[in-house]
Amino acid sequence: MRRVLAFFGAFNPPTVAHIDMARIAMAATGREGVVYVPSKSVYIRDEQGKDYAYTDRQRLEMLRRAAASRPWMEVTDWEIRAQVQPRTYETLCHLRDAGYEPALLMGSDKLAELEHGWRHVEDIAREFGFVCCGRGADECAAMIRQDPYLASLAEYIQVVETPEALRGVSSTAVRQRLWQIEALWREVGALVPPEILSMLRTDHSEQEEL
Repeated sequence: MRRVLAFFGAFNPPTVAHIDMARIAMAATGREGVVYVPSKSVYIRDEQGKDYAYTDRQRLEMLRRAAASRPWMEVTDWEIRAQVQPRTYETLCHLRDAGYEPALLMGSDKLAELEHGWRHVEDIAREFGFVCCGRGADECAAMIRQDPYLASLAEYIQVVETPEALRGVSSTAVRQRLWQIEALWREVGALVPPEILSMLRTDHSEQEEL
């Protein structure tokens, strides 16, 4: 059985925090790898209420490109291929059946959801365990200690310290900045002929690569 962390999420798009924090958590917990489990786009939009979701194909390709140069990083499309979005416990059981010994890697923003927003929490805790990393200003240990339900699960939750530089990185921030860039290009497009705009965009990209 290969001991791994199972990292569930939208990865919409994947960020340096998704990659660097997973690598740090893997090393801190003595695991052999991290399996990324992107959820279905329809679930991201309809159930999570995200303002935008890259397609299943796009998010898988982004993760696979990142994994190509990182031997410790694996990507599974098991949830994306499912007819309906599987529950986390179901996917963890699938990974176990596939020869992995997974623990669930999660951000501190998910801690508050465990009691009322998740199913099979106690089963996940006992059979697989949690590895929690702080996001934003969250302090995982304090959150667990101060919440009676989380405190009851404390023995199954391993906390990994998050570097300050990664705490504020989010997919939402990436999408917002991309939209700002596109808005600026639309403003430029109103000032030059379309044939020239395409040249400017190509030239700008080439200059940034130099």
